[in-house]
Amino acid sequence: MASPPTQPNPADAALVGPGETPTTVTARISALPLAHPHPRFWWIGFPIAFVGVLILCASIGWLFIRGIGVWGVDIPVAWGFAIVNFVWWIGIGHAGTLISAILLVLHQHWRTSINRFTEAMTLFAVACAALFPLLHLGRPQYFYWLLPYPDTMGLWPQWRSPLIWDVFAVSTYGIVSLLFWYVGLLPDLATLRDRALSRAKQRLYGLLSLGWRGDARHWRHYQKLYVLLAGLATPLVVSVHSIVGLDFAIAILPGWHSTIFPPYFVAGAIYSGFAMVLTLVIPLRAVYGLKSYITARHLDLMAKVLMATGWMVVYGYFSEFFAAWRTHDLFERYMMVNRLAGPYAPWFWLLLICNLGAVQILWIPTLRRNVIVLFIISLIVNVGMWLERFIIVVTSLHRDFLPSSWGMYRPTFWDWSTLLGTFGLFVALLFLFIRYLPAISMAEMRGLVTGKEGKG
Repeated sequence: MASPPTQPNPADAALVGPGETPTTVTARISALPLAHPHPRFWWIGFPIAFVGVLILCASIGWLFIRGIGVWGVDIPVAWGFAIVNFVWWIGIGHAGTLISAILLVLHQHWRTSINRFTEAMTLFAVACAALFPLLHLGRPQYFYWLLPYPDTMGLWPQWRSPLIWDVFAVSTYGIVSLLFWYVGLLPDLATLRDRALSRAKQRLYGLLSLGWRGDARHWRHYQKLYVLLAGLATPLVVSVHSIVGLDFAIAILPGWHSTIFPPYFVAGAIYSGFAMVLTLVIPLRAVYGLKSYITARHLDLMAKVLMATGWMVVYGYFSEFFAAWRTHDLFERYMMVNRLAGPYAPWFWLLLICNLGAVQILWIPTLRRNVIVLFIISLIVNVGMWLERFIIVVTSLHRDFLPSSWGMYRPTFWDWSTLLGTFGLFVALLFLFIRYLPAISMAEMRGLVTGKEGKG
């Protein structure tokens, strides 16, 4: 299945723990889904996450019974938590494809240990994000009206509506991400098939591996398809969140009507996505003993990416202030003053502390390599990015051109419970993923250990 071992690349030495061989890599990673029982952490964490899923089901059920009025949305803030959470979850979903596809195209080997986990994170984040626009429709049972299906009444979607753009952008991104993730799993599914002890698991993993035998022809086709999907997914990373940014930018509302929004949203998505990766990977490597594969070098590189994208986000903040001052637009200027000193000013200052202030600690190498500090910073950035979405959505809507239309937005219990429920859904899916599939790519790790680039 693999070529004879060669000398490891010295540049990759810090990416794998000492003493690792292809045999140990296969044994240790395949043991995660195949061995029983799982760590106590899994048995404690999964039921807690499942409670979150039940909360989500209850929140959606109550929404269906009573209508969208159970949320805090009203005129003038007709978009509340639903859009805030949608944009936030979609942003998190970008990191997986970014790490897997773009870093693969750029031949960055440090992606190898974390790409599988982050690809799964992408799928689960997109699933959480997709819930909110559907629920926000008011009558989600008619969601298919957004699709260009052959309607006998001759009705077609309103192509000028940003909601339609989101439908196609998110669904395309989700499908390509799913294909990219599944294709990358094929060699590992075959390994699980060969190592499984029970007949049921052998059949299940054998079915999922699509008859993979690992011969030269399979590897040749696999590598071509994998790179092709990476090339297809790479522009999607940029396009999806650019479209989400355009949803706001096409409106003439102060605070939204800005050309900086598409690149600003993409940078913010990468920023929040890498923060979420660190939030999940740090406890994972500790609980499952994966420090030989997710090394300090990986965490250090991800921290540097976090710092770089953090400054891109800060540049977006500066551009908004500069545009408001330079254009002499009274409404834009008032919008910025309102953010700084209006009713939601505490939220705005808190987001600056989270997104601008906290991450500067990582300039100190000692703190950047401290796992606990890095974990706390990643949590703070996640909170800060959610606050950023809240400020963008709410502060522009609650005070527009006419004081007679001003109003306040206050999220209700059901807003918070729905958000909490999506956390439960996201974490529960991750727990199931770790339980039944390899969280790290065995095929790519074997290639990294032997110094052979690519797969095998």
